[in-house]
Amino acid sequence: MALPPLATAADLAAAGATVTGPAADMALRRASARVRKYTRQTLTLVEGETITLAGGGRVLALPQRPLVVDAAHPLTVTELSGMTGIELACIEGRDFTRLGSELTRGEPWYQPTRLMGWPWNRPSGVWAPQVRVTYSHGYAEVPDDVVDVVLALAVMSLANPQNLRSEAIDDYQRTFAAETIGGGATLSRDHMDALRPYRRAAFTVAPS
Repeated sequence: MALPPLATAADLAAAGATVTGPAADMALRRASARVRKYTRQTLTLVEGETITLAGGGRVLALPQRPLVVDAAHPLTVTELSGMTGIELACIEGRDFTRLGSELTRGEPWYQPTRLMGWPWNRPSGVWAPQVRVTYSHGYAEVPDDVVDVVLALAVMSLANPQNLRSEAIDDYQRTFAAETIGGGATLSRDHMDALRPYRRAAFTVAPS
């Protein structure tokens, strides 16, 4: 599924860009892709995504944030036993607690016995080796500081679509910023600083 740009054509025009149409749309897509690559976040709202995470610890960190959990966006967490095929549905407040994007496994609510099979032999308060999660995440409205970075990148890209280092017209010579060269604008240190609160550490997520 293609993700929508993090800023609109109207935003781009308000930022001072005079280019419209396909060129502007491409600049926004490229700028959004660079921001998402750096932050490792989709940022826009994604509803009901299903992923499988490696467990084995007390805390399970969901890769995308912020979490959106309400009546229309339920959080579903299921521990997977692996080879036996047994699945255990976990309930918030009973089996785990949630703080931000972290789910902390609690003590089991049942009395495990050998007759129950898995997970009787698993340490209490530890997630199963694999956990399947269906959750919604992202922002219904992209934060302004993220939009600002996307627009800055798009404007720079449109200012130098031919990736020139400099151009001369009669006695006038113009030198382009290094960030505008090389297939589209790149993130500057200031851009990275602005995006750092949204950036997450790398995760390995198994597709479901």
